[in-house]
Amino acid sequence: MIRMDGVSKSYAKQALLQNVSFSLSPGERLGLVGRNGHGKSTIFRMILGEEEPDEGLMVIPKGYTVGHLSQHLVFKNPTVLDEACSSLPMHEDGFQETYKAEAMLSGLGFAIADFHVSPQELSGGFQIRLNLAKLLLTNPNLLLLDEPTNYLDIVSVRWLTKFLQDWENELIIITHDRTFMDSVTTHTMGIHRGRVRKVSGPTEKLYSQLIEEEEIYEKTRLNEEKKRKEVEAFIARFRAQASKASSVQSRVKALARQGELEKLQDISSLEFQFNAAPFPGKWVLETKGLSFGYSNDELLFSNINIAVGKEDRIGIIGKNGRGKTTLLNVIAGELDPKEGEIVRNGNTKLGYFGQTNVQRLTPSMTVEDEILEVHPDKNRTVARSICGAMMFEGDTALKKVSVLSGGEKARVLLGKILVSPTNFLLLDEPTNHLDMHSVDALREAIQDFPGAVMIVTHSELLLSALCNRLIVFDGGEVNVFEGTYQDFLDRVGWEDERDDAASSSRRNKSKNPKKDARKDRAEKSKKLAPLKKKVEDLERKITWLEKEMKENQEKLLKASSSGNTQDIITLSTEASRAKTKMEQLFQDLEVATGAFERAEQEFNLE
Repeated sequence: MIRMDGVSKSYAKQALLQNVSFSLSPGERLGLVGRNGHGKSTIFRMILGEEEPDEGLMVIPKGYTVGHLSQHLVFKNPTVLDEACSSLPMHEDGFQETYKAEAMLSGLGFAIADFHVSPQELSGGFQIRLNLAKLLLTNPNLLLLDEPTNYLDIVSVRWLTKFLQDWENELIIITHDRTFMDSVTTHTMGIHRGRVRKVSGPTEKLYSQLIEEEEIYEKTRLNEEKKRKEVEAFIARFRAQASKASSVQSRVKALARQGELEKLQDISSLEFQFNAAPFPGKWVLETKGLSFGYSNDELLFSNINIAVGKEDRIGIIGKNGRGKTTLLNVIAGELDPKEGEIVRNGNTKLGYFGQTNVQRLTPSMTVEDEILEVHPDKNRTVARSICGAMMFEGDTALKKVSVLSGGEKARVLLGKILVSPTNFLLLDEPTNHLDMHSVDALREAIQDFPGAVMIVTHSELLLSALCNRLIVFDGGEVNVFEGTYQDFLDRVGWEDERDDAASSSRRNKSKNPKKDARKDRAEKSKKLAPLKKKVEDLERKITWLEKEMKENQEKLLKASSSGNTQDIITLSTEASRAKTKMEQLFQDLEVATGAFERAEQEFNLE
């Protein structure tokens, strides 16, 4: 169990954490929430020993391993699979559970062909995924994940969700994806006004408690302020009257003892709405036989036909690297299609938030300069109001782009879209680098926007809340799906998650029975190996504990002979604990042996 005791941390004049205390119990999966810049990553760095608290203690048991997703990319092996396997233990007989690395890589979106390429040939996003696979394979006591979904597509996020739901050790996760967090965590801890509050349950429970507590605090403060004014009025009225002197003095002392509750400072929130341009027509845009590829030999997508209505909400979903962002770039007019055409209504006004648009910000310009650059009238007053809506109040609007965080740059891009009227929003992963509060604000702004929206996102929360149509990249094809995301899951589903009955059927019809037999043996070994290993591990623990109990019994006999009361008490307590532990081990062994025997029997029946 790790714990923080009375930890405080400041940077310059800003007090980030104040007297923070919390503990993490065995098997606990904790969601860490709070606005950007409020200390979430600082807590991670202190757990990792990269920073020290100004006050208080960070307590981590000896031998307790902590793993985190490193952005530092160092690969020492020739292939992706070899690199992933470097995190697996090598058994005494030279056996290594390679199948675990293969399953991990597949779950995180690697194709089998990728297993044998050099890690250096991977894109930056897939190099991060490889680091994530290596981390998960190390099976640390505590797993720290900071925005892991930023590097994953929707299929991989769904796989990671299931994996973390089965995680048996401790976990602390930071993510802007509320649905993802709530589906994998057992507890939620929020950093709020420099302190932490931890609850058992999802994010909604924590936020509801915080809102309720602040409402009670404010009502109490206003009530005390009213009473204070009444007392002050009494003191002012009767101060000069000798007959009231004792009453006046007692009230003066009471006020001094009581103190005064300070008014809670407002916390900046992302609050805005898109500037909707009027649209008199029915269709903002139509694609006819739209195709594109960076080479003539291989197309990313082909023959896409879709008419976008003026109030449509269209989600573009699928694995990374399949062409989702490219499709958005083609529709935005930044790339020319190889085949087909895009017919735009003359009244269509695009607002485009793209993944690469952050790179188009000028490092030497201020936030205000960036907004003014796209404002048709160069109106500084309007620009400042947009800056304020994007949480750049006052002089913070004069910060240069070069010093902004990823989330701040994303807010600048949103601000630039707000400056000009639009009736068709194109949004490419707009939630990356935003905190949970900002994601909620963005979702509400999109819901209130009266125009059309086309969005690339891996957030199932946004897809479920917003989209009534989908463009699906899956199974090597691109199809338009008429319906919600839940309709898609219910009626079609992702190829990787579909029932494998078809593949089983194909295997049964194979013309190469010897090859099938080898595959069956490999599959049997893959599934039985971890069950067998668990049985063997439990048997070793029982053997070791029996030896320890025997040694303890001999010590207890000696202590009884010598009449050493303290040793008798200590050794008797240890004997009782060992007996309880032994009973539990035998129960676990019975369960593990049963699971192994059932699995083996199932294979034999097949």
